[in-house]
Amino acid sequence: MSIATFYLIQPNSEADSEKGFREYICFLIRHFTLQGARLYLHTANQQQAEEWDDFLFGLDEAQFIAHNLVGEGPRQGTSVEIGFSSTNLKYNRNIVINLATDATNFAGIASQVVDFVPCDEKAKHTARERYK
Repeated sequence: MSIATFYLIQPNSEADSEKGFREYICFLIRHFTLQGARLYLHTANQQQAEEWDDFLFGLDEAQFIAHNLVGEGPRQGTSVEIGFSSTNLKYNRNIVINLATDATNFAGIASQVVDFVPCDEKAKHTARERYK
C-alpha cells in the first residue's frame, strides 16, 4: 500500500503562485532524489508533461535536474521521469509527485504518493476521495 502525503497550499502563500509552486516542486524533486529516490512526476496530460520537461531543461546549471519524458532518455531512465498516464508508470519508481487531479491509482506501484491540495474544504474532500 502506498503512503499518500498531502501538502496544503495556503491561499496567498508563495506556493499559491505558479512560479512559487514550480519552485516548490523542484525543491521536493531535489529532496527526494538526493535521498536516492526514483521519482515519477505525474501530470494531467501530454502538454503539461512537455511544459515540465521544458521548464526543467531551462533551469540554470546549478539548479538543473536530470530527467526524461516517459519513453525517452536512457534505458533505465534518469532518477526523474515525467509522464501523464499511470499505465506508463514503471515499478522502478518509488515516489510519485501527482500534479493531476484525476483518480489515478498508484497503490501497489509506488511506495509514496505526494499530492497538493488547496485549503478549500471542497478541494480537500475531492483529494481524499481520489485516494480512497
